[in-house]
Amino acid sequence: MAITRWNPFREMEELNDRLNRAFGRSWLSRDSGFPNKDTLVGFDWAPSVDITENNEEFQVKAELPEVKKEDVKIKVEDGVLSISGERKQEKEEKDKKWHRVERSYGSFMRTFSLPENVDESKIRAEFKDGVLTMRLPKSATVKPKASEIKVD
Repeated sequence: MAITRWNPFREMEELNDRLNRAFGRSWLSRDSGFPNKDTLVGFDWAPSVDITENNEEFQVKAELPEVKKEDVKIKVEDGVLSISGERKQEKEEKDKKWHRVERSYGSFMRTFSLPENVDESKIRAEFKDGVLTMRLPKSATVKPKASEIKVD
């Protein structure tokens, strides 16, 4: 028998997800860990994201299965990266019987506060196989020049 560590926050997230499915919206906020808080209040669902960093850039990957590229909008404004869009639900067919619907549909939005060292003008995005990958290059930091100051 494997021993697993209890994480009370995981249970709260699972409860939040169940409530979201029951009521069709997100009522709570989550923390992103990149590097500030993100917001996901008031939308039907929120895609999962992975955020990584290396010496040259940050990379944000969002899972958007069955979302069309045309239905995704990315915006950067005042140091905030916003990803929004919509996943449309299948229309019911007369000869198809639904037994369970667990996936979320409707509009979504994720926002992230960007670190100061991101060069917003060079952000690139690629959408492939249901995964949105955004590359946020770090700006070249200008090192302060050392200068000697004479005292009179």
